[in-house]
Formats: sequence, C-alpha cells, structure tokens
Amino acid sequence: MSASPSTDFFFDAYDRQDIAYGLEPSAALAAYLTQVGCETSGGNRRAIDLGAGAGRDSLALAAAGYAVESVDLSERGLARIAERATERNVGERVTTRLADVRKIEFPKDAYNAVIATTVLDHIPASDAAIVWQRMCDSLSESGFLYVQVHTTEDPGSGVSPGDRSKQPVSETAGAVINYFSPNQLAAMAIDPKSKLRILRYEERLEWDYTHGAEHQHGKAVLLAVRAGFHPKWYGQPAAFPREEK
Repeated sequence: MSASPSTDFFFDAYDRQDIAYGLEPSAALAAYLTQVGCETSGGNRRAIDLGAGAGRDSLALAAAGYAVESVDLSERGLARIAERATERNVGERVTTRLADVRKIEFPKDAYNAVIATTVLDHIPASDAAIVWQRMCDSLSESGFLYVQVHTTEDPGSGVSPGDRSKQPVSETAGAVINYFSPNQLAAMAIDPKSKLRILRYEERLEWDYTHGAEHQHGKAVLLAVRAGFHPKWYGQPAAFPREEK
C-alpha cells in the first residue's frame, strides 16, 4: 500500500515542493565531507543514513562518493530521496530502505559514515542505547559518526528547562519521545565501549522555518570518528584556514 497522510506521519512534511528541513546538508557534516570525506577508504566508501527524512544528508554523502543506504519509516520521504538522487545524477549510489532502525542489522566495521539525525530521540531510551552501540560497532577504522538529537531545552520536551520556554513548539514534536538531558550524548560518545573520538560537540537552541509555523528546537550535535583515527579536520568553520596562494 502506498504512503498516505493517514499512514505516514511525515507525509505532508515531505510531500511539499519545499521539503521540510530543506535540502542543504547539516553544516558540520558538509564541512567534514569537504575536508576529509573524499580522502579515506579509496573508492569503496559506504554510509548509512538513519532517519534519512527527505535526504539532505544522504544526497551530500552520495555526491561525495559514498554508496548510501537511506533508512526511514516515511515512505514518502524515501520516495523523495530517490527522486532527488536521480535528478542529481547520484541515483546509482543511493539505496532506500523502509525500516525501523531498531530492527535492522549493523554489520561490524562495515561503514565509513553513520548518520543519525533526530533518530535516537524518536525511540525509547532503552532502545536508543542498543541502537547507539550497534551504530558505533558498525564504524570502520576510518569511519565517522554524525548524530543530532532533541534535548530537554526544546520547548516541546515537557521537562526543565524546556517546560519553562515560551517559544513555539514544532507540529511534529509528538514524534519525539526521548529528549536528551545535558551532556548525555557527549557522555555516550566518551564511553570506552563506543570507541569514538569527538571532533565536535555542541548543545544549542535553533529556529526552524522549514516546516509548519516557525518554532524552536533544543539540539545536541555530535561529530566523532573512530578512536585512533586522525583525519585532517580543521573545524566547522575552519579555524584560521590556510590562505590561498
């Protein structure tokens, strides 16, 4: 059965021409791909984009030469990814998969990039811990991890400090069931079992104008690599970039 507004929670958000969340890749991810993404793993770079939405990060990864598996529960979102990939001549590098991230296999040491943008906050905390470890274990020796989650600063969180916010709440806030507390995502990343090295971490408030009425989010954003891997990362934005000669 094809997706419809009654069966796909994000159908309306992804069905519009001006797709929710836009088509520009996440800024830190884009910076990493520019600086490092094409320098590792030869021509066999593999990526998995969990909760791929309408594909902004999947498309950037494909353009950088990765073979990308885009996973989401929104059938309409996956259809838009396939459309956009074909339009951008990277269709052969993108595979879409309608699946719950809790029910898929993560082969060990298989991926050069694992992306999870607002996924771990859409499943119960106990499940998120399991999926997180599977994500980490699936990274290759030169792999990188990019994760975003909603935090308790979000006006939709219902707990402090978000519950004190007077800012407008996203119309899709009902899909977020696991708001992350301060430093929680960072603590997961530095756990020895994760085998990660943090390149960038921040917690912030951001305004979102890409779907529904304007609203605010509380976000935690993590960019990390496999422990022991030292790519040529200069920051986002790059600090004191080298001048062009």
